Amino acid sequence: MANILHIDSSPRGERSVSRTLSYEFITSWKDTHPEDTITYRDLGRNPVPHVDESWIAAAFTPPNARTPELTEAISLSDSLVDELLEADRYVLGVPMYNLSVPSTFKAYIDQIVRVGRTFVIGENGSISGLVPSDKKLLVITSRGGTFPPGTPAAAYDLQEPYIRAIFGFIGITDITFIHADSLNLGDEAREKSLEAAKNAIAQAVTNW
Repeated sequence: MANILHIDSSPRGERSVSRTLSYEFITSWKDTHPEDTITYRDLGRNPVPHVDESWIAAAFTPPNARTPELTEAISLSDSLVDELLEADRYVLGVPMYNLSVPSTFKAYIDQIVRVGRTFVIGENGSISGLVPSDKKLLVITSRGGTFPPGTPAAAYDLQEPYIRAIFGFIGITDITFIHADSLNLGDEAREKSLEAAKNAIAQAVTNW
């Protein structure tokens, strides 16, 4: 039995492509893996706060030396990190905003990427992720345009490289992307991309 952490980051409801597709994957997954448990977090509708000065002070203070105020300032981050570490697999619905990720998703990343909790720095400056390497991550994105590898447009894709880099930083390197792109490039391109994404989701349910 696996514990899957499902996260959406779009503020949209039924109009959200990333939210719709991530739900389609989770629904199909539960049909074929009824013994698995799903933990859901909606960053689009229930965003986590950005880090502030108290958070930073708490993060760099040993737990046994924190004041009650610092303990409170870091408590949500501790809960989010615990939730991340307890999961075996992750499913993310992430729309592309301005070539990258929504600020709600970035705020979440800043809460879970923590020295001593999800990564450590060695004496020689080396960085090691603390999330076990057997975890799997599936990222379902929605994009208005398209950024094929090897084309000039690929340089504008700051979304996939960032997600790969930051999760790899904490130890998660088994990452699969399903892109629903070309959504603003006309009805034909949109429908073709959505069909391809749905087919990829069906395959992922079988092979992931």
